[in-house]
Amino acid sequence: MKPLSPQDQMFLLLERRNQPMHVGGLQLARPPKDAGPGYTQKLAESIRSHVTAHPPFNLRLERKLGAPFWVEDEEFDIEAHFRHLSLPSPGRIRELLALVSQLHSAHLDRAKPLWEFYLIDGLEDGRIAIYSKIHHALVDGIAAMRMMIRGTSDSPDAVTIPIWAMPPRKREVDEERSGGGFWSGVGEAGQMLAAQAKTLPTVTRELYRSIRAARSNPDYVSVFQAPKSILNQRITGSRRFAAQSWSLERIRAAGKRHDATLNDMVLAMCGSALRRYLIELGELPDKPLTSMVPMSLRRDDSDSGNQVAMILANLYTTIDDPVERLQAIQRSVQTSKDRFGKMSQAEIVNYMAATMAPFSLNYATGAAPRWQAFNVTISNVPGPKEKRYWNGAELEGMYPVSIVIDGQALNITLNSYADKLEFGLIACRRRLPHMQRLLDYLEQGLAELEV
Repeated sequence: MKPLSPQDQMFLLLERRNQPMHVGGLQLARPPKDAGPGYTQKLAESIRSHVTAHPPFNLRLERKLGAPFWVEDEEFDIEAHFRHLSLPSPGRIRELLALVSQLHSAHLDRAKPLWEFYLIDGLEDGRIAIYSKIHHALVDGIAAMRMMIRGTSDSPDAVTIPIWAMPPRKREVDEERSGGGFWSGVGEAGQMLAAQAKTLPTVTRELYRSIRAARSNPDYVSVFQAPKSILNQRITGSRRFAAQSWSLERIRAAGKRHDATLNDMVLAMCGSALRRYLIELGELPDKPLTSMVPMSLRRDDSDSGNQVAMILANLYTTIDDPVERLQAIQRSVQTSKDRFGKMSQAEIVNYMAATMAPFSLNYATGAAPRWQAFNVTISNVPGPKEKRYWNGAELEGMYPVSIVIDGQALNITLNSYADKLEFGLIACRRRLPHMQRLLDYLEQGLAELEV
């Protein structure tokens, strides 16, 4: 029995009928040259044969004394988690993205371990696709990426077993043995609360400094300055997913021209794309859009739970000149990073909890429905630097599928993979028209910084 951290619990509390709180991923894989016509069916049968799951894939939710805990599912059934699907003819990428949009719209069953895995064939070019989703209460982006890497290989000759069937690593086994039953879990929860309380002096001091900075630093971004935007409407349960890859070398070369990091370039591309998109719709706000950028705090090799904070970055969508916009974004990001430079992991988490408290309270009560702490989430997750293989099939694409919530109808998440940067855009299909055009505008945003 394992208690959920406050961050993990937050993702459960945020879940609504119209906003499932799972994260996902779509991988495109090229079968080996000697794969016969029955390759995918045999692969599905092999996957389905792994009927035993290990943590966190065998854990389900249970409440004790009013608090949620992870407990082992003694009735684990692989048939509730694995599906083999085929696309209808002609099997274009368009049909695949539509299927992923539909699958990502559906909630996970809380009576079971909170994950699903889909093997999809029928693509016209002969590739296969793997779509998986897991609740955000179980993993953050870094943890999910580590799971993906662990479930693949750097060799086309390796036979890999499904990630849920892989025994936990030694450190995880030791942690499990060190725990006990219910009262051990209660004790661990108490230790969490005591550790959080120790951060209070530092958090209070940094909050005071932030209030002063908001008055004197034009590049400081507060939770009160995001403008009203069509990106910030109440959402439905319908989703639309779009994905595309860009060359890492190309983005870095453009960044080198302007002394900009990869993350700076990503934000500049997104700022440019959103500016064009909103101008096209006649909906560009008079004030610049604000982005929430998740920042990993994970300092170990774990691959479960959430260890993430967030910074707020000004996208300066009111600036027409692309170079001037990039430079302004760089200043905004650096200001946010400097704020966290001398804080511990726990202090950063609690500082963010305090600064976002007005937004969280407003979200829960709806007292100020027109107010948003930020306009869009833009998340960059480091991925594997070398090609990966899955049971002989070469992974050619690896696209994140994230979350949208009420007031945040668009999420832009990306991860690196080998020599590419893979963008995954998820949006409420009924609130943002022609969302896939953002892919073209991202390309234009990069091109204008290459001149």
